[in-house]
Amino acid sequence: MNPATGYVYVWEFLVKREHERDFERAYNGDGEWARLFRRAPGYLRTELLRDRATPSRFLTIDYWESEAAFAAFRSQFASEFEALDTKFAAWTTSEKEVGRFEPSS
Repeated sequence: MNPATGYVYVWEFLVKREHERDFERAYNGDGEWARLFRRAPGYLRTELLRDRATPSRFLTIDYWESEAAFAAFRSQFASEFEALDTKFAAWTTSEKEVGRFEPSS
């Protein structure tokens, strides 16, 4: 990512034990979320991190070329985004935005 540009969107999830594998498949860099994101210009990649101390805690890190690219994606694919969010909501006990970041100079 060029340090002069970039936008990173981070979420934290607490996942029910019986759905951890399903969650990993859906939220990893090749999962359903990333496949939806790849349909939009400006999407770069997704990383999924699992907390070593609390294995049910995951972070998703989505990389975009710019905040504008992310906003355009959310607008253009709003119904698909909401459908996936609803589909997977039962797998978690908590879901919260950690923050929206940009590379520091």
